[in-house]
This record gives sequence, C-alpha cells and structure tokens, in this order.
Amino acid sequence: MTTTDAVVISDLHLGSGVCQAKALVDFLEAVHSRHVRTRRLILNGDVFDSIDFRRLKKSHWKVLSLLRKLSDDIEVVWVCGNHDGSAEIVSHLLGLEVVDEYVVASGDRRVLFLHGHQFDQFIDRYPMATRLADNLYRLIQRIDRSHRFAKMAKRRSKTFLRSTEKIRAGAVNRAKELEADVVCCGHTHLAVAFPDDAVPYFNSGCWTETPCHFLTLTDGVVTLNNFVPSAAMADTQIDLPVNATAAG
Repeated sequence: MTTTDAVVISDLHLGSGVCQAKALVDFLEAVHSRHVRTRRLILNGDVFDSIDFRRLKKSHWKVLSLLRKLSDDIEVVWVCGNHDGSAEIVSHLLGLEVVDEYVVASGDRRVLFLHGHQFDQFIDRYPMATRLADNLYRLIQRIDRSHRFAKMAKRRSKTFLRSTEKIRAGAVNRAKELEADVVCCGHTHLAVAFPDDAVPYFNSGCWTETPCHFLTLTDGVVTLNNFVPSAAMADTQIDLPVNATAAG
C-alpha cells in the first residue's frame, strides 16, 4: 500500500450538533492502524466549532484522543481556522503547534495549506448576517440528515458562491507569493478541485455533512476523496464536475 505524503481533513467542528464525529473516529482509527498509510496528517482549520469545550460529546473527545495518539506516530499539523480560537489555548489541548499556513514539499512541487478564512471578506463586513446564515445552514442540516437541501442551498446562494471564488482567488495569490505550485483550503465546506488552473486549487470540504471528504497528497499529486464509514476506508474519488486529481 502506498504511503502518502499527507492526508488532509478540515472543518471538523467538534462541539457542534452536526459534527460527523463517529465517521471521523472511524477514519482516524484507519489512519492509526496504518490501514491508511501517511507521513503526516494535516488538520486544515476549524477542528473546533468554538472553544466552549462543554459542548464536546463523548465521540468528540474520542476524536481528540485519537489525534493525540497519532501525533506520537506521525507528524500532525494543525492549521488554525476562524472557529479554533486562540492558537495558544488550543495548541496546549492536543500538544500540537498551531500554524496559520503550512507548505509541504512533495515530489517536485510545493503545496500550500491554509484554511482560507483570511480571504473571506463577508465575515468581517457582515458578522451578524454571517451568524444568521450559519445558524440557518445548521438548522437545515439537522432537519434533513441526508444534507441534500444544505448542499443545494450553498450551490444556489450567489453570495456564498461569490465568497468561495474570492477565497479561491486569495489562496491562489498567496500561493504565488510563497512560490507554491498547488494550494489547498477548507472553510467553505464545499469540496472542489480545479486541477487544470495555473495554480491548482483544492478544497477539502468538511466533516459536518455526508459524504465527508479528505485530500491525499502523494508525490506532488493531490486527490480529493470521500469517506464511507460502513465501507471502512472505501476511499473512492467523488463525482465532481472536474477531474478530482491533479499532477499540477
């Protein structure tokens, strides 16, 4: 079995009512048991929903326990997201260093990882509207466990789509500044791949709706996958309007 340079997950939102914690436990146990072989695990932002740890359920604490165990065996990198709070606080919780961005040399490429909220101007300009939209989105997720309507609402929202494009553009510009060949974000909860761009852009989706998504990085090649818990790592490439794999 091939050992990847990195496995990447984002937007776990531990502590929220829509966190797919049981699926996440299955995934992390597959990594810990070496069923999924990787040199590093990158947490690309929003591990927590908030720093109110009283909201964490038993399965959420299990996720944190597995992350601690994994950090003893492989490199675990935590890229800070807008929900994670103070890096100083959360880094002590898992004993991990928290960074704003991270670059991995893989094959002959440099791959940049950052959460992406840095480029989300809507959050800064309209905090109340952002909170209202976020609460409505989560309500839809709780009502419809298939998450079909939540996904439809995102894809039909012009405001959301404009924000995702700005985040993508900002991330690509940042990659150029750092002379990175590929850039990977989270934040939008929308798993996408644009492998044919001058600077390929990927988003690792989220773990708050199904299917849950993750990225793999192997010899400079980024692949977007989904995770099906019942299939114990049947990591088939998801059906996207573009090829979900990029060699750059």
